[in-house]
Amino acid sequence: MSPSDTRPLPDRLHRALLDRQETVAAAESLTAGLFCASLASVPGASATLRGGLVVYATDLKSALAGVPGDLLAAHGPVSPETAAALAEGVRDRCTATWGVGLTGVAGPDPVDGHGPGRVYVGIAGYGTQVQRLDLAGDRAAIRVGAVDAAMNALLSMLPGGN
Repeated sequence: MSPSDTRPLPDRLHRALLDRQETVAAAESLTAGLFCASLASVPGASATLRGGLVVYATDLKSALAGVPGDLLAAHGPVSPETAAALAEGVRDRCTATWGVGLTGVAGPDPVDGHGPGRVYVGIAGYGTQVQRLDLAGDRAAIRVGAVDAAMNALLSMLPGGN
């Protein structure tokens, strides 16, 4: 995709995945399904979106996404390790090419010593990468910013995607 591509971000991600015949699934904590809903708004999204897990509660990160309990105990629900494990777990559970893990604090209050706006985005595909974000704004802005960052991170990992 060219940097001048003016299509909305979900459209660009869908097209890049479709061109590669690849799929994505997401395990979402603070975004509570917003990543999947954004991608599903694109006509034909069923060709690239395998599904998702809303793992807002810490115990569901383990029960549904397969994040090891000892990892959660050691690092907490808001950590790069948890974001990576969410991405890997949802990719495997949904048999997708790519997994996206989103965890963080939308606010207004801190969680486990992390202030509002701290977000970790994990992308698992051909290896796993985690990006730390410090986003500004209210809950809605932080959640949208996290989804946009996750889509951009995945696009940047797809040859020709960005």
